[in-house]
Amino acid sequence: MIIIIGGGHAGCEAALAAARLGKDVMLFALSLDSIALMPCNPCIGGSAKGHLVREVDALGGEMGKAIDATFIQSKMLNMSKGPAVYSLRAQADKKRYMAYMKQVLESQPNIRLREGEITEIITTAPGGKAKVTAVVTDSNETIPCQAVVICTGTYLNARCLYGETINHNGPNGLRASTKLTASLAKLGFTTQRFKTGTPARIHRRSIDFSKMSPQEGDQNIVPFSFSTPGGGRPRGNVFEALDTSHSQLIAEGDSVIAQSEATITPRGQLQNSFPALPQVPCHLTYTTPTTHEIIKKNITRSAMYSGEIKATGTRYCPSIEDKIIRFADKERHQVFIEPEGLDTAEMYVQGMSSALPADIQEEVYRSVPGLENCEIMRPAYAIEYDAIDATMLTLQLEAKSTDGLFFAGQINGSSGYEEAAAQGLIAGLNAAGANITITRAEGYIGVLIDDLVTKGTTEPYRMMTSRAEYRLLLRQDNADIRLSPKGHAAGLIPQAQYQLFLQKTAAIEAEIARIRKISIGPDAANPLLHKKGSSLLKSGMKLTDLIKRPELSYFDMLEIIPAPELGHLPPFIQEAVKEQVNIQVKYEGYISLQMAQAEAFGKMEAQPIPPGIDYGIIPSLRVEARQKLTALRPENLGQASRITGVSPADLSILMVHLKSTKHTV
Repeated sequence: MIIIIGGGHAGCEAALAAARLGKDVMLFALSLDSIALMPCNPCIGGSAKGHLVREVDALGGEMGKAIDATFIQSKMLNMSKGPAVYSLRAQADKKRYMAYMKQVLESQPNIRLREGEITEIITTAPGGKAKVTAVVTDSNETIPCQAVVICTGTYLNARCLYGETINHNGPNGLRASTKLTASLAKLGFTTQRFKTGTPARIHRRSIDFSKMSPQEGDQNIVPFSFSTPGGGRPRGNVFEALDTSHSQLIAEGDSVIAQSEATITPRGQLQNSFPALPQVPCHLTYTTPTTHEIIKKNITRSAMYSGEIKATGTRYCPSIEDKIIRFADKERHQVFIEPEGLDTAEMYVQGMSSALPADIQEEVYRSVPGLENCEIMRPAYAIEYDAIDATMLTLQLEAKSTDGLFFAGQINGSSGYEEAAAQGLIAGLNAAGANITITRAEGYIGVLIDDLVTKGTTEPYRMMTSRAEYRLLLRQDNADIRLSPKGHAAGLIPQAQYQLFLQKTAAIEAEIARIRKISIGPDAANPLLHKKGSSLLKSGMKLTDLIKRPELSYFDMLEIIPAPELGHLPPFIQEAVKEQVNIQVKYEGYISLQMAQAEAFGKMEAQPIPPGIDYGIIPSLRVEARQKLTALRPENLGQASRITGVSPADLSILMVHLKSTKHTV
């Protein structure tokens, strides 16, 4: 039996991964009504986070399929930049996303869902090292198990604060987990207090959209999941008339939904058209000088500035108070108004999380154009919670001190649904015995986990493209090429899906080989080059060299060369093949350079360090390096090289020691 503690995004992926590998799983949630809850922004993806979702999907996880079934707006970000930083983001229908994931969990063999709180982890220590044997519930029931994955999110010793109001509960008014921290402390885990927050939700009817700029989604929609058929088909906007009453909008939305609601199989595959739901706009407005003055005048009433909150907050998602104080030179800040779903009037005010008192929040929000008469349905609040020191974990997210005890999500110091899902998938796989590790050169998941367990974090960690050294290799478009073989080997990618993947990769290789042999003469190429504003040819040129011109692409060349033979593949796979051919040829030089760097990196990662090595006896190793290496116990030379306080000279000494003691370097 594997016990999953928590039913958020980490817990869902952990439970599904372990169950799909044939393990008996029991998932405990404080409330079964909070399965896959999005207590903050109801969106999936975004810069770098979209990469994580696609990697989770490539490995056989569920998040990409869930958002494909339930999104109400989709947008590919960073399209003015290179493909390495393209990131997909989708606004979810919050309730439908939760319902989708709960239905998938309920229909998955081997999973039992239980409402309740886990208060204690029971371990034994035969031969010295502890091993998980059972958990204890809040009703004093002891449940034997072989492994536990702790995914408590922001519920561990949580308290929500705004102004002088302090509620000892988790997000959305749900109960907190209050006893597990003491059990973890007894097992030797160090904990720290982190803080995040969420803005108010306001009633749609109280918003004047005429004072805001509509923010439409993409017309050509790209799915998150590599197995979702469809995409690229323009959709109409169900909320086109901004002056239409809310009741009419909901009626119209429900009418469309009734005709196109997604059907879910036990593996969560969509059975109808894509997108499954109507697409709706978000809206953009800005804070004003009045907004800033109100906040400055009342800053000491904010729980974050009154001294009540001492936990460390999120650097990359600051509250509106932090924005006004830290960026005092800025005259205004963006505010996005985003729907929480098709059948609710609640609108999410992105960019204005706060811990001000409710009455001051109303003043602040009403100073924003379009929100002059806004009705607050749920006030904004800050939330404090416990997290562990993730350097106490291995790269498989297992506790170094305790066999069978895994951690995933915000308890490890990360922030975000996507980061949680990625960790949950890896922890669930390893709890089930898959023994899977993703390196920094293989995926953003590897960067995320390596950063947390090697360097630790003193503030909520957010994934960003700048954290990845090999981001040209780790694009969101090729996540399946990078990771599907691992997902299949682990047992999460069905054979039929994997065969289609193999056909796709073979088609990519064949098409690249074909076009390498093609040269184009002036007569054939110049009409197209003239149209594209590209230099004309005086003699023949290789097709691949033309594709590398900034103003040209492989898709342009298909106007003058025979199309590839892809009729054996589904249309959405055909388009994916063409996209990969274009990117791999156009950026060939840069990709080759990063591949060489990644190969050198791989050699360091492949050199294991014996777990019982005594760093104290290694001659010439600096004291700081000995202390850091002893404390963190890196699994390989690559991980050792990334530990703060371990210099290149220390690493060279360690390599010599390993070689002299018959460990291959």
